[in-house]
Amino acid sequence: MSESPDRAPLPRAFFDRPVLEVAPDLLGRTLVRRTEDGPIELRLTEVEAYAGEIDPGSHAFRGRTARNAVMFGPPGHAYVYFTYGMWHCLNLVCGPEGHASGVLLRAGEIQKGAEPARRRRLSARHDRELAKGPARLATALDVALSLNGTDVCDGPDSPLAVLAGRPPRPDQVRSGPRTGVGGDGAPHPWRFWIDEDPTVSPYRAHAPRKRRS
Repeated sequence: MSESPDRAPLPRAFFDRPVLEVAPDLLGRTLVRRTEDGPIELRLTEVEAYAGEIDPGSHAFRGRTARNAVMFGPPGHAYVYFTYGMWHCLNLVCGPEGHASGVLLRAGEIQKGAEPARRRRLSARHDRELAKGPARLATALDVALSLNGTDVCDGPDSPLAVLAGRPPRPDQVRSGPRTGVGGDGAPHPWRFWIDEDPTVSPYRAHAPRKRRS
């Protein structure tokens, strides 16, 4: 029996495109996280694009560092970073090698493997909150720095993969400013989400940190 089209893995060529093409095209795709507790599958409902050296909101805006090196590598790899001393966030690298860009996975609907996700997200009141926000998504899927650099196009043995899924209709896709991004990068409408999906996280404008006196 042939594999269903929505179960087909996305090829590297999918990610080897400009970030503003890849980001909205990831909506509705299925992210698969293979864990010791079994696979967890999540339908992506919200993402943000980051355009590397030309984007003040990107980690790669000021060039390559040890932290962001994966963003400059081949497309189709995971870029995982640790933030605020407590949370991980998961991104997918895209565009040509050497030109850092990536898509932050902000939210999704867990469609398989909800039980282990619930154990990691005990504060979630409903399943729609399990991966509602980038840190929650990473927590629910047991994403840590050990996955930084993972090739999501590496086949069934990879701990992370992206399947074709079922993208939304074009009229269901919305865009707007990215959450929490300030400065010159604030106006870019590079956050994309599926309209009226209950797993999409609420938008929050950038709030400058107050300096301690």
